[in-house]
Amino acid sequence: MSEDKSKDGPANASQSGTLSRRKVLKAGVALAGAAVGSGAITGFPMVWAQNIKNVTLRQFGTGVSNINEIAKQAKEDLGINLEMTALDTDSTAQRVVTQPKSFDIADIEYFTLKKVWGAGNLQPMSIAKLSEYDQIVGIFKDGKLTPDSNIAQGTAPHTVSFVESPGDTTFAGGMTDWYTMVPTIYNADTLGIRPDLIGRPIDSWTELLNPEFRGKASILNISSIGIMDAAMVCEAMGEIQYGDKGNMTREEIDKTMEIFTEAKKAGQFRAFWKTFDESVNLMSSGEVVIQSMWSPAISKVRSMGIPCIYQPLKEGYRSWGGGLALSANLSGLELDAAYEYINWYLSGWVGGLLMRQGYYSAAPSTSKAHMSEDEWGYWFEGKPAQADIINPFGQKVESAGAVRDGGSFYDRMGRVACWNSVMDENRYMVRKWNEFIAA
Repeated sequence: MSEDKSKDGPANASQSGTLSRRKVLKAGVALAGAAVGSGAITGFPMVWAQNIKNVTLRQFGTGVSNINEIAKQAKEDLGINLEMTALDTDSTAQRVVTQPKSFDIADIEYFTLKKVWGAGNLQPMSIAKLSEYDQIVGIFKDGKLTPDSNIAQGTAPHTVSFVESPGDTTFAGGMTDWYTMVPTIYNADTLGIRPDLIGRPIDSWTELLNPEFRGKASILNISSIGIMDAAMVCEAMGEIQYGDKGNMTREEIDKTMEIFTEAKKAGQFRAFWKTFDESVNLMSSGEVVIQSMWSPAISKVRSMGIPCIYQPLKEGYRSWGGGLALSANLSGLELDAAYEYINWYLSGWVGGLLMRQGYYSAAPSTSKAHMSEDEWGYWFEGKPAQADIINPFGQKVESAGAVRDGGSFYDRMGRVACWNSVMDENRYMVRKWNEFIAA
């Protein structure tokens, strides 16, 4: 992948020391003949593989990325025992704040950092110890995918990615040597549709509230995410012009929920879903023809032989991102093992696993080596598939000739209008959202 070194470089002069330390790190590893799973040195700190073989790291996060195959491969390559626990989005934030000694690694979303960082239960990572930092895309550094990119509304990841020094409970205004967490997975979300049951083009978020789909529409019932989809709809309808969809005023929240409550009372929504499987069942059954959806859920429906499209919309995408954060309680050999694991995570194998499900890797260039040329062309470059596309679990998700909905990585991530967010009026928003669901 072509990267703009001016934006992904050393913040810019301030991180020159960091870059040189990373170069020394890589050179040292190369001289040592390091190879993942070889029993030799595998990363920074200079940890002998036999010393971390019996280390157990406790990781929790959402089911999106807490995948058993990752734990199995980490054991095979590093010797680390990875204990994974899958929780919902709200429970992950609660656990960081209320059970700080129950985990070593928190796999959380970026907007969650605004809720939890101030508690002091997470420690920042030294960028000098991150061997793949240079490969991480600019979204997670200065916020720009390309030098000409506009920064979207909401909690853009770079705004919560850095602190000035360990122990800080507020975020830095720009890039520093201390990373709050390492990005791992992200995507550009839109509406899923059943083209066979709709029978006409769909090009706007407004269609979610189109009376034509009364009783056959759905929106996800996770307040902090669902309201973002609702805002995309209301703004597309011309009903509300938000100052920042990711940080609404009370008046904007009231108006948004008023519009959606009116639609709910009129019978617009068939259901409100919270889980991946619920969204798949609603769409595959034909009970719903247009709804909030996630990319792998679209792929799951397609793998069942049912037409389903992740529809690009003219107003753009709602985006989200997640990553790995370290417990403040980690130290010594366990902390060394955690850095080893995180560097392995970004080195390509996991990225390939995620990319072949329809997500994006934070270091896509390292993932390329773990994908076929055809897979890379389809998932990342937006090229027509030369053969059937198979997901990491052996299921066919696309036929030869298919093109990814929305096109290439740059086409999709370059059209993000808003990131998932935590608002200043979060408590008020949650209350109003719950009133909408109960109406």
